[in-house]
Amino acid sequence: MLAGRLGLETARVPHADRQGLLWLGRGNLIVNAGTLHFLAAGTQDFKSGDYQIPFQGVSMILLGPGTTISHDALRLLARHGTGLIAVGEDGVRMYTAPPLGPGESALARRHAQVWASGARERIRMARRMYAWRLGEILPVKADISILRGMEGARMKETYKILAQRFGVAWQGRFYDRQNPLVADAPNQAINHAATAVEAAATIAVAATGTIPSLGFIHEDASTAFCLDIADLYRDAITLPAAFQGVRDFQRQPNITLERHVRRQCGHFFRREGVIPSMIDRIKELFAEEESSHSMQKDKEPGQDAEQA
Repeated sequence: MLAGRLGLETARVPHADRQGLLWLGRGNLIVNAGTLHFLAAGTQDFKSGDYQIPFQGVSMILLGPGTTISHDALRLLARHGTGLIAVGEDGVRMYTAPPLGPGESALARRHAQVWASGARERIRMARRMYAWRLGEILPVKADISILRGMEGARMKETYKILAQRFGVAWQGRFYDRQNPLVADAPNQAINHAATAVEAAATIAVAATGTIPSLGFIHEDASTAFCLDIADLYRDAITLPAAFQGVRDFQRQPNITLERHVRRQCGHFFRREGVIPSMIDRIKELFAEEESSHSMQKDKEPGQDAEQA
């Protein structure tokens, strides 16, 4: 191989010194003279033209609909450890991602360590996430089934309040996994919105290199931790997007309910910076856990190390 071909001989930039996510859509990602180029067809983010991409300063590139990528571009990104994910419009779907992490494994190792520490540690992490979501500290002695029951009771009231705010008739939560289309429009919309937010969470988990299957609230699914992160945004993103999607569908029934909801999710993702927020939450979760773990080790034997 010729020295310097495609820039493969240059050093990597540590991910800690990089920026975050770069969204590309409707264009071709290629290599020209050892430099990554994006030939944009023209969108609201990129006017049509040829853009040089500073990939060494980006942690992850997200390829949206209408985008193609060359083999040389894949090789260049892999060599420099730049992540690549194929996503739906505005991140409402995640289709595939190469097995490239963020360049270091600290979060993944901390995730695995906490999860493997036993039921008490897992419940403590679940309590922390519930506290973020509900805005209050839940009982220390509550097990995971009690925590789920408390969250479920709160959600019944939240459904009613948000449905009323958006002017949507609400008859209660109903979901048949075997036949999801038997549900009414609001319930179908919630399912569609949940799928979109879970995709965003999956992108965030991939970007941080944490472990999708090691959840603290959810347990059995292969994407349990992604579901944990998605649930943090259920009140603020999932339900408002779902109910606004129902309103839009009532006005424009010629467009499917799913498409209306996906559009609303995309709008929320852009306006609220949902995926970067999820990435920050994941980092905060394990940063707090690292601090809490250090404090526990400093305590005398017999002292209660449980943290709220």
